[in-house]
Amino acid sequence: MFSPVPALELAKATASAASTAISYGPSRARHTVRHEHAPVQSICIEYNRQAPVQDVLPALQAELRALHIDSRVYDTGSTAEGCAVWLRYAASMDWGIPPFASEHRAYLTAAALSLQTADGRILSSSQYELDTVFGIGKWSTTRSKISPVVVALITGFEN
Repeated sequence: MFSPVPALELAKATASAASTAISYGPSRARHTVRHEHAPVQSICIEYNRQAPVQDVLPALQAELRALHIDSRVYDTGSTAEGCAVWLRYAASMDWGIPPFASEHRAYLTAAALSLQTADGRILSSSQYELDTVFGIGKWSTTRSKISPVVVALITGFEN
């Protein structure tokens, strides 16, 4: 006698594992535009008090460090001596319960980055948007979501 219960449980476990893998999957940069400019050695980041995701700024700085670019953070509207290139950003977040968890957690749903000269000329821009259909990368860290966007912003190449 064959019982369908073990097969059903196996199917549910497989679906759960696949869903978890997708929700922690890779992110990518989108809508990247880059105008020719000299390589950037140092960037001043304009702190965005309106960005609701706390770890965006540390993620930006970590990714810039990984690309061997120095960065300093300034309050909105600051005019800093020696800041030839500025990074400005916006971010959106949402709340949800990650797989195998019981507590709500905030996660990054979108980010827009732009690299500008001190007089406001756009050097490059790039964005991250959460895949709303499959939720690919939904529960990935903010840094892993921002990483390909920072690389695209600096190099002009999307992964």
